[in-house]
Amino acid sequence: MVPAYWYCYSADSGRQSALSEPHINIRGTAISVSVAQVLSSKTAAFLTKSTAFPATRLPGDQYSVAAEASGAAMSSSSHPLRPRSSVSEIDHVQLLAEQLGSLLAGLQYSDVTFLVEHKRFPAHRVILANVCLVFAVASLSSLSALAAACCSYMDRHAPDVLLSDGFMTLSKAALLTVVRRDSFAASEREIFQALARWCRQNGDGTDTQEVMSAVRLPLMKLTEMLNVVRPSGLVSPDDLLDAIKTRSESRDMDLNYRGMLVPEENIATMKYGAQVVKGELKSALLDGDTQNYDLDHGFSRHPIEEEGRAGIQVKLGQAFIINHIRILLWDRDSRSYSYYIEVSVDELDWVRVVDHSKFLCRSWQNLYFSPRVCRYVRIVGTHNTVNKVFHLVAFECMFTSRPFTLEKGLVVPSENVATVSACASVIEGVSRSRNALLNGDTRSYDWDSGYTCHQLGSGNIVIQLAQPYIISSLRLLLWDCDERSYSYYIEVSTNQQQWTKVLDRTKVACRSWQVLSFDKHAAAFVRIVGTHNTANEVFHCVHFECPTQLKAEGSPGPAPSHQTSPSHR
Repeated sequence: MVPAYWYCYSADSGRQSALSEPHINIRGTAISVSVAQVLSSKTAAFLTKSTAFPATRLPGDQYSVAAEASGAAMSSSSHPLRPRSSVSEIDHVQLLAEQLGSLLAGLQYSDVTFLVEHKRFPAHRVILANVCLVFAVASLSSLSALAAACCSYMDRHAPDVLLSDGFMTLSKAALLTVVRRDSFAASEREIFQALARWCRQNGDGTDTQEVMSAVRLPLMKLTEMLNVVRPSGLVSPDDLLDAIKTRSESRDMDLNYRGMLVPEENIATMKYGAQVVKGELKSALLDGDTQNYDLDHGFSRHPIEEEGRAGIQVKLGQAFIINHIRILLWDRDSRSYSYYIEVSVDELDWVRVVDHSKFLCRSWQNLYFSPRVCRYVRIVGTHNTVNKVFHLVAFECMFTSRPFTLEKGLVVPSENVATVSACASVIEGVSRSRNALLNGDTRSYDWDSGYTCHQLGSGNIVIQLAQPYIISSLRLLLWDCDERSYSYYIEVSTNQQQWTKVLDRTKVACRSWQVLSFDKHAAAFVRIVGTHNTANEVFHCVHFECPTQLKAEGSPGPAPSHQTSPSHR
């Protein structure tokens, strides 16, 4: 709960005063309020000495601030954050965030300029210094959304936050919450030096060991441990020796690295400094064009070699935390590819996060894995059903908080992946429309159209999913414009060579909707083979989905009939 008022001490008057709106009190100075100025990674708290700004409570533990600051930085009458005559509750949080974000990036009011690779970036000392204070207040007041926004901002500006005065004012608990985050993207040397300053300024010696335990010593170079950490006397010799032992005996990718966290946004872009460093036709992979490609252009490639030495390698702008990769395999014909993906921090030690080297895949691949910190991503093609070249049209990677389930490294889908939008296709079977089986239309079918079929005793219906999944259920709609019934069986495969029978309905009279469940299997292909039709010698199927989007019934028998009248005979 946010208190009804806070007592603040004014350095000018030397008196305490009760403020009717939330404010920040820090070290004997009434600081400008903005308990929720940090509304996103683009925004931060404006804290102006000896000035108090009222804050209006908004839904979701957010506040709208009526700011009235002195000084040239806020004097312009045309400024988008200029206070109005009255303050009332509004829901323009996103607008405020955008306006503050544009102010942060603007040159007009900046008082600090960073020079990075010959580029100048304006910034604000007051923002970098005092986001820590807002975080402390949010933590004490249980404003979880605000605290998370502060952490996100500090993650993206970690080196500057470590150097700020506000960092020195954090309590031990708040300090450890910030620096123990995997996404607090500063070097371990910078973190150690900032914590050392905090211990000298705030600690009485009892907290030193706990605070310094937040430093991930094995991530530091040996020279840093010997020349920076050891002379400080803040870390015991045993801890230093343990860190050196861990560093020397562990794989690099097993170390607990930190990385930048940018949720739900593709960071394999020029905006974030990504570049293709290995492969042929490098410029096409990250250009964002997923429409204009053909046999001659619009893709990157590498020759497929048995040793796997070739590949397409992407270097990210810095170490990022990722758990989701999307790639577009060249798909202007019916070919399929096999591949694997590895990630690395140092380009020397690689960890395989996706292994589809034994599976046939096509078009868009939506890949998930446990979160990994990496700077390099390598995609290695191992097979192409047409030739000896691996073609890649697009590459994306990001961190996503969307839920996903993996088994044996493969996605267990909850939504129907047998759709055209999910890049599934019907590769065997007869139909007036190639993908009528997958278009989701379960009403517009009659004697002549709206279904896929095959001749009994010769042929079958085969659906290729875009990538291998772990599946345990299916749903079919058998053609049911009269009273006929069918018999059939279903097989699955990952390579179109070895097939496993998962359902056998050859001795059952089935009609209309079939809701089917079976033991879990890896599958990139599903084959439906009709064995009997009470009306003629053709097997007809109207709709296919995988996994089923309805809860499977207890009985494996036929589901209730779908009522559709034929348009003509």
